[in-house]
Amino acid sequence: MAVILVSNCLLGCTCRYKGDDCRNEQILALAENHTLVGVCPEQMGGLPTPRDPSEIVGNQVISSAGKDVTAEYTKGAETALFLAQLNRVDFAILKAKSPSCGKGLIYDGTFTGNKIPGNGITVQLLQKNGIPVFSEEELDQLPL
Repeated sequence: MAVILVSNCLLGCTCRYKGDDCRNEQILALAENHTLVGVCPEQMGGLPTPRDPSEIVGNQVISSAGKDVTAEYTKGAETALFLAQLNRVDFAILKAKSPSCGKGLIYDGTFTGNKIPGNGITVQLLQKNGIPVFSEEELDQLPL
């Protein structure tokens, strides 16, 4: 039985920047045999829902309104790491393309929908601390 850190939006929580979710039934089904630990780094970092979309620009996270929200994203990532370590998670499944949870591909910082190779703030911190991360687009690769 694995312990898995999961983005709350994938579990059906309405915590995305625009106040909706992206519920994933395949991930929810994992709860039958595994323990799922839900997180929303953006909310845990103090950002409201709904909130302005944000993208990584250089070493900062900037909202579409031009506000630097790097501190909130960093705090949320640190809280997600704390919960991951506290619960001894085996790996994480996080929301693709997000500036917090995106793995392998993120928006390019121009708010035009263009994507570039890269990882979100939470993914970077989890991986730096030895926690494997997958997106909902990589469920066929889960180490189960």
